[in-house]
Amino acid sequence: MSTNPSLPLSAPAASSPSTLNRAPIGIFDSGLGGLSVLRAVHAHLPDEAILYAADSRYAPYGERDDDFIGDRTLAICEWLAAQGAKALVVACNTATAQSIALVRERLSIPLIGVEPGIKPAALRSTSRVAGVLATQVTLRSARFQDLLNRYAADCRFLCQPGHGLVQAIERCDVGSDALRALLVGYLQPMLDAGADTLVLGCTHYPFLDATIRDIVGDRLALIDTSVAIARQLERVLEQRNLRAAPGSAPGLPRFFSTSDGAHLHQLAATLLHLDAPVQHVSIPSRRTSASDSQPDSLPA
Repeated sequence: MSTNPSLPLSAPAASSPSTLNRAPIGIFDSGLGGLSVLRAVHAHLPDEAILYAADSRYAPYGERDDDFIGDRTLAICEWLAAQGAKALVVACNTATAQSIALVRERLSIPLIGVEPGIKPAALRSTSRVAGVLATQVTLRSARFQDLLNRYAADCRFLCQPGHGLVQAIERCDVGSDALRALLVGYLQPMLDAGADTLVLGCTHYPFLDATIRDIVGDRLALIDTSVAIARQLERVLEQRNLRAAPGSAPGLPRFFSTSDGAHLHQLAATLLHLDAPVQHVSIPSRRTSASDSQPDSLPA
């Protein structure tokens, strides 16, 4: 795994339309969960080059305050834009809920956020009871409450903070006995209440798909919005005339992490079958400038 020095944070040079078409898409998450979105984007838009940035040094965002989330989200998105990204996907429900408006004010390139699939769940549920697994920050956000107000209609949503799930996935644990017990504690009350649909309200959670299905069988339909995000990105690129030419052969996505990148490399290889190097980067921000000045401990 590569541990090259951080890339320079410099603005990209002016580009012609053809150069912009070949520019990469930037995908950002607080950690590894955005790999579920990368998987969908890579499959749906195979001609597009991709930069993936994981802020794993400060994950999970779901336990951070709103100012910290906004500070880090803006810093990473600005960094991706400086690397030449033609469009950005904030592949983190927590960051989208708290910070996407701030980023849109500061950056002019197209920006795609993610949000829990309340609307498709309300359309799908026949029992009119649905569960939501998401971070506490996402569930308390005004953006999430607005989704409920707009789309829940007569469907009752049981909202469960997924404490401990992001941390488990960041450790590449997607099926241990301890994780299964945690999931059973979250899912059984939903089943007991008659839920027939489950919204995976964090981009980390699709990597728990197999374990969840093993626990609940066919009693819960799982709502994962990653494919919808890839389709929305495609529409935006088409509207802006930014699509890469067919047959561009962009190669493997390029991975970056503010941590050592070991878990990012492992999860990408194990779950996405992408054996690509991970480059360590330092991306200072207002809330982390002091700690960012201290070098990380990297593997030999």
